[in-house]
Amino acid sequence: MKVIDRHMTDHPTTGVIGMRDYLMTLGVLVGVKRVRRLMRLMGLMAIYPLKSLSKLGMAKYKKPYLLRNLTIDHANQVWSIDISYIPMAHGFMYLTAIIDVYSRAIMAWGLHNSLDAENSIEVLQLAIESHGKPEIINSDQGSQYTCPTWEKACEGIRMSMDGRRRCLDNVWIERFWRTIKREYVYINPTDNVKELREGIKNDIEYYNTKRPHQGIEHQIPMTKYAKIAA
Repeated sequence: MKVIDRHMTDHPTTGVIGMRDYLMTLGVLVGVKRVRRLMRLMGLMAIYPLKSLSKLGMAKYKKPYLLRNLTIDHANQVWSIDISYIPMAHGFMYLTAIIDVYSRAIMAWGLHNSLDAENSIEVLQLAIESHGKPEIINSDQGSQYTCPTWEKACEGIRMSMDGRRRCLDNVWIERFWRTIKREYVYINPTDNVKELREGIKNDIEYYNTKRPHQGIEHQIPMTKYAKIAA
């Protein structure tokens, strides 16, 4: 699972068969069924456009993607939420984070041992308590977001959802995952959840307040956020 996570971080379009083939080149003898099971457990799915979305998710709670051709020019205009698998020395957790797309600042985050919708709602509430409501919240079409509890939690916020497996629809949070995994998670393996949580806290604080971000012209995310925050 650690090998799969590292490879998906750098090559997010790798599907089950491609991942099986990659593992085979490393001498890991594994079948397609096991790779598929592990990737589902990790919440990982290859990203690429599909022609039809009719069989995926709960159609009643799907929302259109609102960010295409949208000019994002101020803080709290668009937030993006996502969940990522976080490997530990002998286990794993899931990290949920919300990013302000304009400033690239992390609004709130949470570390959990499941993919339950309640965890995403908890992180959203933390973000709102600290920064107020955004105009738009963007997510993928996972079960955490295509459900009545998420829709209720987003009352007063316009909901947007990625096209299924669209690699560019949520690129901002995907870049954050690569950053935190490469710069902290992979080089600080631990079996202690408290230690992992504290390390992630410190790394996100550094990311928000001290680390220049290339995507915003080498500005610091929270500095850019504070300049034009509503």
